[in-house]
Amino acid sequence: MGTTESAPLSVDRIREDFPILEREVDGTQLVYLDNAATSQTPEPVVDAIADYYRRYNSNVHRGLHQLSQEASIAYEGAHDRVAEFIGAAGREEIVFTKNTTESMNLVAYAWGLSELGPGDEVVLTEMEHHASLVTWQQVAKRTGATVKYIRIDDEGYLDMDHARELITEDTQMVSVVHISNALGTVNPVSTLADIAHDHDAYIFVDGAQSVPNRPVDVEAIDADFLAFSGHKMCGPTGIGVLYGKEHILDAMQPYLYGGDMIRKVTFDDATWNELPWKFEAGTPNICQGIALAEAIDYIEDIGMERIQAHEEQLAEYAYDRLSEFEDIDIYGPPGDDRGGLVAFNLGAVHAHDTSEILNEFAVAVRAGDHCTQPLHDKLGAPASARASFYIYNTREEVDKLVESLEDARELFA
Repeated sequence: MGTTESAPLSVDRIREDFPILEREVDGTQLVYLDNAATSQTPEPVVDAIADYYRRYNSNVHRGLHQLSQEASIAYEGAHDRVAEFIGAAGREEIVFTKNTTESMNLVAYAWGLSELGPGDEVVLTEMEHHASLVTWQQVAKRTGATVKYIRIDDEGYLDMDHARELITEDTQMVSVVHISNALGTVNPVSTLADIAHDHDAYIFVDGAQSVPNRPVDVEAIDADFLAFSGHKMCGPTGIGVLYGKEHILDAMQPYLYGGDMIRKVTFDDATWNELPWKFEAGTPNICQGIALAEAIDYIEDIGMERIQAHEEQLAEYAYDRLSEFEDIDIYGPPGDDRGGLVAFNLGAVHAHDTSEILNEFAVAVRAGDHCTQPLHDKLGAPASARASFYIYNTREEVDKLVESLEDARELFA
């Protein structure tokens, strides 16, 4: 789009790339505020998907014919593009998976099952997504390791004094969400990385809610592992990324076995392919990986700093507007210190009921525990409604959310 980092987003221009936003629900213009779950996909990315299937659909790394060569070049180039995007050293540090959850499982099982044992500890936070919390729980049960949780305070921030107490010489892994998908808290991952490394522990950063909307440099934050999903950043579903420092990935055993991840196979044994293919067994999500690279081109052309500023401004505006309601509980830090989402409850109304009523006004929000059941237990809320924003959302759409909640309150009065 030829834009600069300092200028505000041209939202009207951006919205032209997302025809789905012109949809109506029962005759009313759609207001899509469920971006923390899945963002919408712009036309250039849809075109990249169609182009692959129309022109060079073929398997990678397995053929000398023209289509296979073209697919292989595009797919391998997508790894290079992702590496550049997050500041990794090269494609060797970029593994394509289905999503953030699979990336977490890959490390937990390929690294955790062999490296963890009785007396070892994994440190998480009380705001972890189930992709981290449940996965490390299960690996700890198999290995005899212990899982501990860094507390959050009343405003939804991490208790960093508690973090320094929990992370000890027994800690082998610190797994932390960069931005909470329920609270909007932006965690100090660089500081946590320093603490972990001071105790010879690794740190895994869940970047599902940060990589799509702000600059994230794995070298700057010194992450040992980082994961994110394409479908939250204008990309297709079915493609995720695991970043890992090359020396760590090189020492790990594969998570899945089969075609393409091998170097040599005999009837007695096998040796593994080079990175990252060692961790991409079988036919990968070729088209999705190529489309992810196109999505990165799209959002970087807009400008990551500008995307971050736009989201944070919308979140602050939504926080302030929702704060006008005496009977709305908002979860997480103040409006001027959060990522691009706001989770809330309208009085004693269950979040599912709130979401259903909002849908009648064509306002799409998420309702539930957002894969953070233990966090919601701590908050004393069975569920919450969540409005989350992205590059194509506007203040007027926040106003529509508020107006719809006013109508919802009357319905439940």
